[in-house]
Amino acid sequence: MRSASSRQAGPRRTIQIVLHVHEWGAPDAPPVVCLHGITGHGRRFRKLAEERLVPRFHVLAPDLLGHGDSDWEPPWGIEAHLDAIVQATGVERGVWLGHSFGGRLVAELAAREPQRVERLVLLDPALRVLPHVAADMAEQACLDLSFDSVEEAVERRYETRRVLLAPRELVIESDRPHLEPGPDGRLRYRYSRPAVVTAWSEMATQPPPPACVPTLVVLGAESWLVPEEELAEYQTELGDELLTVVTVPGGHTVYWDAFAETAEALEAFLSY
Repeated sequence: MRSASSRQAGPRRTIQIVLHVHEWGAPDAPPVVCLHGITGHGRRFRKLAEERLVPRFHVLAPDLLGHGDSDWEPPWGIEAHLDAIVQATGVERGVWLGHSFGGRLVAELAAREPQRVERLVLLDPALRVLPHVAADMAEQACLDLSFDSVEEAVERRYETRRVLLAPRELVIESDRPHLEPGPDGRLRYRYSRPAVVTAWSEMATQPPPPACVPTLVVLGAESWLVPEEELAEYQTELGDELLTVVTVPGGHTVYWDAFAETAEALEAFLSY
């Protein structure tokens, strides 16, 4: 568990923001910070860290604000996320990897504090979501979804096509610690619904321009999340020298649907 302090407007008082950070590898190895998407948690990167990144790197994967074992109290905006992540991980310079909303966050960090970003990895990033789509997704986030079992929760992912090709045992292993029983005995994912709604609102805003750093973008072949114009801007601004784009089978959750292909693209990109 790591903590980050931030100062709130108004009366001068320091608020202690606590982020839960999952870690793998030697603390003195080069850092790779992995940021999950909304409704997820940092431990989703366990397989990628243990099987592909350790022992070369020190992998840090925080639970975002309003998720998992991190603080659930507001604010939940992009700046609040970045402040908490930077302070909790303590990484001054390294590789920053983000999936979905985590991709938007690392892109924002690269624009705000480029000295921290040696390389950028965007896994099917939610750089910008059309407002009407963000509104629909925010409405869905308000629903109270509950399940009788972990298996039922995972089955719903396949029914709604949130995962396409991922082995069920991989999704179950990742989701099991992220589900907890409520007062009614039913299981619910461990995230704040207001925090998720806030994130969808943030994703509807204009993203920063691409940062001039080596960047890997991994896209799901059947994902709809990355607009062509956003990818075109990265291609125009970065060119072949700084940008690598890889398309892998499956949908949005590329590290589940196409673990081997995603991991191989990441290993090749980090073999500098």
